[in-house]
Amino acid sequence: METTSRVGAEDAPSTVTAEGMPAARRTVDGYLAATFPWYGLDEAFTGPRRLMQVGTAADGTVQHGSIGHGDEPSVRADAGAEKQRFAVVVSMASSPVRRSGDGTGVLDATTVSSAAWLAGSGLLACTWPPQMDHALRDDWLDQQTETAFELADDLDGPAWSVLSLPVDGVPVPFHYRESEYGWVLAGSARGGVYLGAYGRGMSAYGLGFSVIGDITTYA
Repeated sequence: METTSRVGAEDAPSTVTAEGMPAARRTVDGYLAATFPWYGLDEAFTGPRRLMQVGTAADGTVQHGSIGHGDEPSVRADAGAEKQRFAVVVSMASSPVRRSGDGTGVLDATTVSSAAWLAGSGLLACTWPPQMDHALRDDWLDQQTETAFELADDLDGPAWSVLSLPVDGVPVPFHYRESEYGWVLAGSARGGVYLGAYGRGMSAYGLGFSVIGDITTYA
């Protein structure tokens, strides 16, 4: 594995919380603790926006987070899930090779592949083939997650195409793939940020991204 590694326990998405604080405030504080800028869809999107969750390292450093647009994602087997229209933008800090939080190993540098993996796994988290028995979903999710990881590590492979989309008004090439469950994008932005995105019911071809000036307005 040359370009990326699976997001491990210390980098896995988790919501930052603190006792005695309203939920919305707890969430936005996690975003405010980040040392990198957050991105969302640009002003062409006029629908609802929401904070989702941030992912932190073992030392509490914010590594990545997600901003939701449109409907709130739910698993595809849920009533009405087929008609959902949403896009989720993942911002991920560019990080060099670094020691793990417990000092026992080394974490790979983050790359565009890392953002692709986060976006792919995020799409899977709100997907569930309607014909599948509930008891089998964990096995299905494990299998699909492994596939998403392998695809993210091969961005130049046949599963991906290149799509040019504006980031802060400047065309940027993104790696793009579609599946029966939705689409996934991965690329780069300014400020040392890798961008991932996933969605369903909204075309990726018309999207644009921009830095969020005031993240507290999303709370």
